[in-house]
Amino acid sequence: MTPGDPTSPRRRLGFGAAVVLVLGVLAVTVAIGVVRSATAPMEHVVYEATPASSPPASDNEVFVHVSGAVVNPGLYALERDQRVVDAIAAAGGFAPDAQEGGVNLARAVNDGELLVVPRVGEETIDAGGAGGVIADGRVNLNTADIAALETLPRIGPALAQRIVEWREANGGFRVVEDLLAVSGIGDKMFESLRELVFV
Repeated sequence: MTPGDPTSPRRRLGFGAAVVLVLGVLAVTVAIGVVRSATAPMEHVVYEATPASSPPASDNEVFVHVSGAVVNPGLYALERDQRVVDAIAAAGGFAPDAQEGGVNLARAVNDGELLVVPRVGEETIDAGGAGGVIADGRVNLNTADIAALETLPRIGPALAQRIVEWREANGGFRVVEDLLAVSGIGDKMFESLRELVFV
């Protein structure tokens, strides 16, 4: 066996060490990439608008489905205190044919909300319209004022006030069934309200 023989033990040992070193560097690089992607912030991330691809919102995050006359309709993750203007900005802004006055830009957004920006000539229906009542007469539990809540059957001033106080204390209603947590609303009353309210 000659000193330059590639099958010599020393040469094989050196080649094996080089392979181990390259594999180690690759493993570290992959691990760093995984950690970075896991800790990346999730501001204004667009998801397909399907339940399976939409992770649950955290306490400080809401998901808003922006559709209609915007540049990039879709599902967006926003901070809980952001407003309609932020949701529209996340969706790329108004489309050229948007009826810009058709939505209340100053209104706070709600988790699970469908925000529809109307096109010029379309009927304006904003879930946060005057007093929180939309065109079909349903009441938005997260934006309705006391006067709007009192239009609901069996809801007087005291109960309307309790609904508003519960909303403020708990960061809003996430589902209509949260009404059952308001003192004075039982199963029977809730059933009479279920189809008249939304979040």
